[in-house]
Amino acid sequence: MNRGSRLWLALAWLAGIAALPIRLAAQQPQIEVRPKTVASVSVRPSANLRVDSNLVLVPVTVCDPKNRPVTGLEKEHFRVLDNKVEQTITQFGMEDEPLAVGLVFDTSGSMGNKLRRSRMAASAFFQTANPEDEFFLVEFNDQPKLMVPLTRDLTEIQNQLTFSESRGRTALLDALFMALHEIRKSDKKRKALLIVSDGGDNASRYTETELRNLVREADVLIYAIGIYESDFARGRTPEEANGPSLLNDIAEQTGGRHLPVDNLAEMPDVAAKIGVELRNRYLIGFAPSATGRDGKYHRVQVKLVPPRGLPALRAFWRQGYFAPGQ
Repeated sequence: MNRGSRLWLALAWLAGIAALPIRLAAQQPQIEVRPKTVASVSVRPSANLRVDSNLVLVPVTVCDPKNRPVTGLEKEHFRVLDNKVEQTITQFGMEDEPLAVGLVFDTSGSMGNKLRRSRMAASAFFQTANPEDEFFLVEFNDQPKLMVPLTRDLTEIQNQLTFSESRGRTALLDALFMALHEIRKSDKKRKALLIVSDGGDNASRYTETELRNLVREADVLIYAIGIYESDFARGRTPEEANGPSLLNDIAEQTGGRHLPVDNLAEMPDVAAKIGVELRNRYLIGFAPSATGRDGKYHRVQVKLVPPRGLPALRAFWRQGYFAPGQ
């Protein structure tokens, strides 16, 4: 055998060895993963509506006439519509993952005699926390300030609130922009903001339209405690008069709620209810049709079909989502 033939045989032998693992891998049997039952949620979602591959996940809160969370409902007690087209519910369960929560705390001049009760409300909310939850604090008056970055140490936040002083104007929109930016740093899938304010904005650089657009795209649930005492209407500015509707609009877009308070003594109880509500949310999933993957904003509607004998119930959910493209 001449030298060229020997070289050709050596190269062929090496090529066969290199291809052997590929052939062996191709011969390995394929293991089919058995899907979980509908009652269990196989994907750990975030706190708000989002699209995960071909699955739209809609967290829903259900409350009774006294604003208490209602648990124990089943899949058949819900209907979901995507752009007014009813969907088949393919996933159903309760959310149980840790939270990342940003406290957006008003320290403007109008909050003077309300600060003490506001601190008590924050403390009542923190008492519902789990050990793995994360928190941060944004205070705002003329401008927002990140007083305490993401932490599990609630003592640090409560100590900071103890020394908060009331002064200046109200940059609520700017504070929410800062809080939405800070919460992105958390690796928690469930995220929420709690606003404590007497409403209105008269010092922000950002506009309401800019904030609404950001909130619509953000994967963050927003709750607001609006402090409106009986004498609040006297001498208030147009911005303050718009405060309740502004907080209500922001919260409802995300599936959260704006809870107005007329009596300061009610604030701790309202804050504690919000903490409980955040940890008692249903998770409903559906797979949109191929025509639904149009890259556009879709409006979602959730309807309740409660069991007989229950009082009138109300559901709260994120109002829409941006569908993926084809």
